[in-house]
Amino acid sequence: MSQPTTTKGGRFRVLLGAGSAPIVYAAPCGFLSKSLTMTKGLEDVQLPDCEDPDKVPWLGRDATSLGMTISGEGVLASESVETWLDAWESTDSVPVKVEIEFPAKTITWTGYMQVATLTTGHPTAQGRVTNQVEMSSDGEMVRTVTPAAP
Repeated sequence: MSQPTTTKGGRFRVLLGAGSAPIVYAAPCGFLSKSLTMTKGLEDVQLPDCEDPDKVPWLGRDATSLGMTISGEGVLASESVETWLDAWESTDSVPVKVEIEFPAKTITWTGYMQVATLTTGHPTAQGRVTNQVEMSSDGEMVRTVTPAAP
């Protein structure tokens, strides 16, 4: 049996953009635990057997849409409060850059996302404020791949 070549993680960064061209991206401080979900909308189509029309058909699936969601949490750093509030309050989507660094390459997606959910938690009067965020793509997220420096 052949063993798989597994990938060990590097950095996973989510950067929010500001300004017009060129957009300046920065990672909000405190956004520590992140996950990336890529979805594909599918439409089922029955595929009949032309030689045996009475046979139960298999389902074919046609792609109808693509989407990307970022969710995460961390401490709500004072430096990032206005950044998160501005992104959530905006009725327009915000520029976002997502970087996942692997040992041999970095994969980057750039595009626009809506900050759909912004939840802050106050565990106790003395405790630190936490932040949970969910962002969803608004249009195409363009993927680029950059080889790692030798």
